[in-house]
Amino acid sequence: MSESPQGMSAAALEAFFCKEFPHSTMTVESAGGHSARLRQPVDVGHLRPGGTVSGPTLMALADAALYAAILGEIGQVALAVTTNLNVNFLRKPAADCAVIADCRLLKLGKRLATGEVTLYSEGNEAPVAHAVGTYAIPSRN
Repeated sequence: MSESPQGMSAAALEAFFCKEFPHSTMTVESAGGHSARLRQPVDVGHLRPGGTVSGPTLMALADAALYAAILGEIGQVALAVTTNLNVNFLRKPAADCAVIADCRLLKLGKRLATGEVTLYSEGNEAPVAHAVGTYAIPSRN
């Protein structure tokens, strides 16, 4: 997707994530237009007892999608931080499919940004989780 005047493209976000979060295996599929889409491949390290994707994996993906959507609009403001993340787990994610996170920003202000993220098991349109989060954006003066 195209880069907004100040924002980061999906490719730039991918490079930033690889540098700053080298342990992460999620990828940025798109960013821009007040949205982002991330993909988390699932392996045994993402599973919990019962053969399902763990809550921390889903929460991390939702948080990263929100971060990507914000940086896709405002550019590389690495010190933007999560101030709130509320997650509702809706159904059991498939243990053998990647998890997709679709984020849409609801409000992007100078100091706060709020968005919602819907998470799916790849290939299934029924959501496995829904998150709403807020980020604090540091002053850029």
